[in-house]
Amino acid sequence: MTARALRLGMVGGGEGAFIGAVHRMAAALDGEWRLAAGAFSTDAGRNARTGDALGLDTRRVYESFDAMIAGERALPADARIDALAIVTPNHLHAPMAIAALEAGFHVFCEKPMAMSVAEARAIADAARASGRRFALAFTYSGYPLIEEARARVARGDLGKIRLIQAEYLQGWLSEPIDNAGNKQAEWRTDPARAGLGGCLGDIGTHAFQLAEHVSGLQVESVSAELTTHVPGRRLDDDVSALLRFAGGARGLLKASQVAAGEENGLKLRIHGERGGLEWSQMEPNTLVLRWLDRPAEIVRAGGPGLQDGTAKLLRTPSGHPEGYIEAFANLYRAFAAAIHGGDEDRWFPRVTDGLRTMLFIEAVIANAESDQKWTMVDPGENE
Repeated sequence: MTARALRLGMVGGGEGAFIGAVHRMAAALDGEWRLAAGAFSTDAGRNARTGDALGLDTRRVYESFDAMIAGERALPADARIDALAIVTPNHLHAPMAIAALEAGFHVFCEKPMAMSVAEARAIADAARASGRRFALAFTYSGYPLIEEARARVARGDLGKIRLIQAEYLQGWLSEPIDNAGNKQAEWRTDPARAGLGGCLGDIGTHAFQLAEHVSGLQVESVSAELTTHVPGRRLDDDVSALLRFAGGARGLLKASQVAAGEENGLKLRIHGERGGLEWSQMEPNTLVLRWLDRPAEIVRAGGPGLQDGTAKLLRTPSGHPEGYIEAFANLYRAFAAAIHGGDEDRWFPRVTDGLRTMLFIEAVIANAESDQKWTMVDPGENE
C-alpha cells in the first residue's frame, strides 16, 4: 500500500521570498507532501495573497505562527498538518521549532539551525522528548553525486584522507544593498535576526557541512579570520579558515559573499593517499576522480558505475540534468520516509548536523576574536 501524502504547514515564505517557494517546489516534486496550511507573513495582505496564490483553504491561512499551531492542533488527527517547514530568518528558528515539536509536529527547518549552540541544544532536547523528526535544509547534501562521493570515500577508494578543501563564493553582497532596501540582504546582515555570523552562518555552514558529510571526518580545531569588507556592515561578509580534522587530515574553508562576479560557487575537493575527487555545485551532475597511478575518471549522474544509494536519488536518465530543486526534493523524500517509519537508511541532515554547524560557527568566531592560533571545536557527542 502506498503511503499517503503528508500534510505540510509553512511559516514564512510569503510572496517574493525565494526560499519558501523552493521548499514548496521540492516538497511537491515526488507527490509525498501536500501544502495544507501556512502563516506566510506578518503582513496580513501579503499573507492572504500568498495563501490565495497557493490555493489554500482560507481557514488554513493563519495570521500568525501561534495561531497556526493552535488551529492545527484543534483539528482531527487525520486533517492537521504532519510537519512544519520553517523558512523564516534565523532568530525565529529555535522558538518556532521547539514550539512545533512540543505540539507534536515534525519539523523541517532552514539553516543555520539556531542563533547559538545553546538554542541548538534546546531544539535537540525538544526533538528527543517529543519523539518527532527534525530535518535541516542543507540542500547541497541532497545531490546524487555528493552521495556518490561520500560512498566512495567511505569505501576507502581514495585511501586515508589527507586534504579537504571546501569553497563557497558568491558576489551578491559586494555592494551595500543591505542599506538600500534589499530585504534578503537586510536580515542576513542584521545580528539580531541572522545571529553571530553573516557569511559564516549563511553559506560557510554549507561548506562545513559538506566537508564533514562527504569526508566522514569531524573538524577538531580551527584557525580562522572573519572580515567585513563593505564599510558599515555589521556582520562578516568573508571567511577564511584552516581546519584540522580527526585522523590527521588538514583542510581549508573559504566562503565569501563579496567575491564580485561569482554566482553560487560551491566546490569540494578531497584527496587521500591514492587519489582525489572534485565536485562543483554549478556542474552538479559531474564528479571528477583523479588517481595517483591511472588516468582521471569522470563520473556522470545517471551514467554507469554509480553506487546503489546514488541511483535511488536520481529521477531521470543520463543526459537529463537534475539540479537544485531535485537535490532539495531528495531531502524531503527521505524526511517523508522517516516519518512513515520506513527506509531508515535514507540519509537527511538532522539535529546532529545542525548542532555541529553551530559548534563550528562559535569556534570560528572565538578564534577570530582571540590571539590564539587554534581553537578546539566541541565534538558535540551524544546530542
